[in-house]
Amino acid sequence: MSNALNSSPLGYLDAAGTHAQRILPLTLYTLVISIVVCVVITVLLWLAIRRNPVDSRLAVHEVPVERGGNGLRWISVGLSISAIPLLVALVWTMMVLAAIASPPKKPALVLDITARQWWWDVHYNGERPSDAFDTANEIHIPVGQPVLVRLHAADVIHSFWVPKLSGKTDMIPGQTNQSWMQAETPGRYLGQCSEFCGYQHAHMQFEVVAQSPAEFAAWKEAQLRPAPDPATPEAKRGQELMETRCGMCHQVRGTRAGATAAPDLTHLMSRKMIASGALENTPGNLAGWIDVPQSMKPDSFMPNQDLSGQQINDELAYLETLQ
Repeated sequence: MSNALNSSPLGYLDAAGTHAQRILPLTLYTLVISIVVCVVITVLLWLAIRRNPVDSRLAVHEVPVERGGNGLRWISVGLSISAIPLLVALVWTMMVLAAIASPPKKPALVLDITARQWWWDVHYNGERPSDAFDTANEIHIPVGQPVLVRLHAADVIHSFWVPKLSGKTDMIPGQTNQSWMQAETPGRYLGQCSEFCGYQHAHMQFEVVAQSPAEFAAWKEAQLRPAPDPATPEAKRGQELMETRCGMCHQVRGTRAGATAAPDLTHLMSRKMIASGALENTPGNLAGWIDVPQSMKPDSFMPNQDLSGQQINDELAYLETLQ
């Protein structure tokens, strides 16, 4: 799989999906027009200053006022010229909005994504209830197939944005907005909340992992499985801690931990990042996140459980089985 994440992670000047490919030409057009306008205004100001120099030794109130020619002609010409690219941008924008409003065909996958302070709850819908499952912060999709995304917000206004795959769509409490994306190239694509939503807004990232249909099917089959039974005494003690302490907020399918206030941890170790992109998923970071979450991601809703060193090791032993 190509690693699209490492090269310009949030770059919006290249596209890897059908949705973004329609937006990119309009983005480049407006960018070029904006640069041209800035250059023209700068040149005109420079020429005006060169043509009518002012003695720098004079105070502002000492500069004489002189009546020049009629400036309305400059304003009329400027408005006439600028109206043309603005009209083109208006028509082009309406055409792009119409083109990306809905998938070009029946979606192969329907996701319900709920933004929370500060992480992403991802629900995969299925034809049967047994085909549905939840994950967090890492979204897997099949390459070459349209994916319908229903967007929700649990607390404040957020915004869903994967620049290489789709445009921005706001997520508003009490309202369901829709977007869609279709990746044409396998890879990992970084997404970000693009609406300021609180203290940890900058650490509210997610990844879209585009896989071949066969790889996606294998990933989905693995995600549908419940957590395995622990095989070692340490892992068994860790499961007990999960169910009695962490299970107040988290869910691990196949165990007594069944809460939904925090990310589903059933297959935690299959994810590359934790804490919504704030930390790489390594044993050291995971231990730190369990032990002192507020020092890793201040003001997050992950509480300090005041676990002993042995309890943290037991918890890690269990979490590492959640592949």
